Amino acid sequence: MAKNLVIVESPAKAKTIEKFLGKDFQVESSYGHIADLPSKEIGVDIENGFKPKYEVSPDKKAVVKKLKDLSKKAEMVWLASDEDREGEAIAWHLAEELNLTEEKTKRIVFHEITKTAIHKAIENPRKIDYNLVNAQQARRVLDRLVGYELSPVLWKKVKGGLSAGRVQSVSVRLIVEREREINNFNAEASFSITAEFSNEAGKTLKAKLPKNFTTLKEAQDFLNKNIGAKYKVADLETKPAKKSPAAPFTTSTLQQEAARKLHYTVGQTMMLAQRLYESGLITYMRTDSVNLSQDAMKAAAAEITKSYGAEYSKPQTYITKSKGAQEAHEAIRPTDMSLHHANIDRDQARLYDLIWKRTLASQMSDARLERTVVKIESNQYKELFSATGEVLLFEGFLKVYLEGHDDEEEEVEGILPALKINEVLLNNYITATQRFSRPASRYTEASLVKKLEELGIGRPSTYAPTISTIIARTYVEKGISEGKERPYQMLVLKNGTVTSSDLIEKVGSEKGKLLPTDIGIIVNDFLVKNFGTILDYNFTAKVEQDFDEIAAGNEDWAMMMQDFYNHFHPIVRDVEENAERESGERILGTDPQSGKPVLVRLGKFGPIAQIGDADDEQKQFASLKPDQNIGTITLEEALTLFLLPKMLGEYKGEEVEVNNGRFGPYVRHGAVFISLPRGEDPLDVSLERATELIKEKEVADAPIATYQDLPVQKGVGRFGPYLKWYGLFINVNKKYDFDNLSKSDIEELISDKIQKDIDKVVHDWKEEGIRVEKARWGRSVILKGKLKIELSKEVDAAALTLEEVQEMIEKKAPAKKTAAKKTVAKKATAKKAPAKKTTTKK
Repeated sequence: MAKNLVIVESPAKAKTIEKFLGKDFQVESSYGHIADLPSKEIGVDIENGFKPKYEVSPDKKAVVKKLKDLSKKAEMVWLASDEDREGEAIAWHLAEELNLTEEKTKRIVFHEITKTAIHKAIENPRKIDYNLVNAQQARRVLDRLVGYELSPVLWKKVKGGLSAGRVQSVSVRLIVEREREINNFNAEASFSITAEFSNEAGKTLKAKLPKNFTTLKEAQDFLNKNIGAKYKVADLETKPAKKSPAAPFTTSTLQQEAARKLHYTVGQTMMLAQRLYESGLITYMRTDSVNLSQDAMKAAAAEITKSYGAEYSKPQTYITKSKGAQEAHEAIRPTDMSLHHANIDRDQARLYDLIWKRTLASQMSDARLERTVVKIESNQYKELFSATGEVLLFEGFLKVYLEGHDDEEEEVEGILPALKINEVLLNNYITATQRFSRPASRYTEASLVKKLEELGIGRPSTYAPTISTIIARTYVEKGISEGKERPYQMLVLKNGTVTSSDLIEKVGSEKGKLLPTDIGIIVNDFLVKNFGTILDYNFTAKVEQDFDEIAAGNEDWAMMMQDFYNHFHPIVRDVEENAERESGERILGTDPQSGKPVLVRLGKFGPIAQIGDADDEQKQFASLKPDQNIGTITLEEALTLFLLPKMLGEYKGEEVEVNNGRFGPYVRHGAVFISLPRGEDPLDVSLERATELIKEKEVADAPIATYQDLPVQKGVGRFGPYLKWYGLFINVNKKYDFDNLSKSDIEELISDKIQKDIDKVVHDWKEEGIRVEKARWGRSVILKGKLKIELSKEVDAAALTLEEVQEMIEKKAPAKKTAAKKTVAKKATAKKAPAKKTTTKK
């Protein structure tokens, strides 16, 4: 037994650290947090100083037991969780649950997993920092109070099953306000003037008129005035310029740049960065500091000098500008500056490459430029054309890296030909192009992170889970539209003649942008109206500052919580008792046929249009299309929804109907439903088109063989080609010719799948509808209906009893109070559960 037990959060981190320590050290993982607030109750003693009620989750009991046994045998226990507040809280929970004494416990931190850093940490242990622990407790408890008190109000006043959160709700507010800003924006058209000239040597340059014209007539008059005009260089100014490198990466800037250059989501970036950190390749990836250590700066200077030359090296420090930046960590950087490329998974390698280039560039010389501005005059018009160009005299940091930008259109200055004052220029053409003013862009994941950081809302560890939460709650969705076509005009003066063209451009792309859903807008409006303080940007930022003060030991966390709760709780009670119910209802006008009011509102299954008042027994309903929302739909658009369902006729003795449903437009043939391809309007579907779709469906669903006298079908899904047999989905890998499967291929695939499903079952309690199965990476999973609980490697799934598993299920999804009324229905579902679950395994 090793004398020293080192406990970290992840197995990957443990594996890396173990390489740097001798046989006297045993490194084990806690698999993240071992204790948290209970899932089925608020878990905070409000009357007793907001004391949290922590408990070990059922799936961590085996881990805790193992660590407790090991800690009793060890002479010293080293708590080596991450160096941020969350990591400090993990170390504290470990000390509490393992009953560690102060004498045999040491806390160590490091911002990179290298041999030097680990040994330095061992040589410089410290005690648990309770200020950091309390800052994390304050965040956890405050967010629990907000969620547990606001969510029931939403159930009562808006819709069941909703939830609210402090940072998440403010994030949704940002997205909703941006959407309204876009919807209320009135684009103004103007004509921009661009010209191309040639000098005496025949070299071309492009120039712009600094002013735009507001009307087509003004643009035409300008071009007409320039027919037969003569041009020359009126002024020529050349001056030196420079470009400086960007600071090393923080969590926020890494997320933004990875989105721009690698097209990674915020969550994907953090997952990959976590792996790079745990592998010892980069420093800690949750930081708002742009500092580099002196050792790192020296290593960067050495690598720059070696690879590019001494003139490219310029060591420099940077200052953190974000509001309320916390612990003085280092920026995100490679642990070994000499490692240009890491031999790892492609996605990780691309992120590592980005971090390496950004870090090295931050310590490199400015790029030196020569910028030239040319003014061109006409003998027939007083305004001067202007052209700007630049010449790169010394690459500096541009040799390695250039920061990306969020701007959709960014003009790149080119190199101008050699020119001299009064040189005569030949005009090749002049264009007047109609352009429209644009509203602010919708937020992307990266630009939302940037905005939250600017406002001082949230911290590096919160950005990714915040965005994933608001998308999971369907308050926000990612746009898929490539944009809409918009006509514009262009006038061209060439060879003494002005011609006009009507052209089309695509604008307003929503692809990858964050859009508020109807439920997101309604919940936001209700919260802003009734909980203005909680949703206030400055208030949310002030809460973050309070957490910082607690972390610094300048504020008592329980007193901070009391001040917050004294303000918050009375508002909750008042709103619960007095606020009106919110459905987002919007009256659009009157139905011309019936004279009844037409309105849109939130229904049980989503946004709906309604003809008739609430007490009208003959009122009609229609679901809104996926691309429509309550806030912008017009009366005419709403009325067209009531033209559906539309009976088209019959095919093979069965009715054919087209309609719009929860999941979009569809054709119904008898009891078969066929989704319309994206972009097809259900009102435009004819019987012929519907029949075509039905036939395609019949061909796709036709059995290709039988197995045990049951039909076998094939198809292609999101995970590739598959067979479907008796509710089973069987992936067909590349070793088979999917288009020409033989009878033996089909039998082999199905029998292998059946055997795999049998082999992976650890427990199958059919009467309770519960199964425990083997999963990937040596783990196991509990399945009940749609509920899925992943177990850590440390849990011996075979040893679990039904009672233990039921306890885990209860912790994960507490039984509803109305469960007793639905006992019969639940039993029926339970009997079918195993077959259902089998169908989801592809």
